[in-house]
Amino acid sequence: MERTEPVPPVAPVAPVAPVGIDELLDRVRAGLDRIEPRKAFAAAQDGALLVDIRYAELRDRDGLIPGALVVERNELEWRLDPWGSHRAAEATSHDLLVVVICNEGYASSLAAASLRQLGLHSATDLVGGFQAWRAEGLPVSY
Repeated sequence: MERTEPVPPVAPVAPVAPVGIDELLDRVRAGLDRIEPRKAFAAAQDGALLVDIRYAELRDRDGLIPGALVVERNELEWRLDPWGSHRAAEATSHDLLVVVICNEGYASSLAAASLRQLGLHSATDLVGGFQAWRAEGLPVSY
């Protein structure tokens, strides 16, 4: 895919002070517009991309959200980078609303922050994860 935007230079990464995971989650989430399950369902109807990063055992046990793109967490950035050579066909633009879904809404926050670092400025995650989706009675397939 041909790049249409200039690529800014990458600044060296400065060392950071150690931080606990709870504080890191708070910091990351402060920069996200996290989305509740019913709003995520409506957003998907309007073209948002739901991305399920749960591992296979959880998907097999609990089911899938119909229409969600399944991407293992360790492949997420490669599959969602619109400029990437390994991108998923659904990764069409940096403007795409991407809602990352994990099991309970923790790992997805960190994953959405990583996607934002790639320039996917609308990336966010599902509050409560797949379990909240299912608890709301939203569609699940097995």
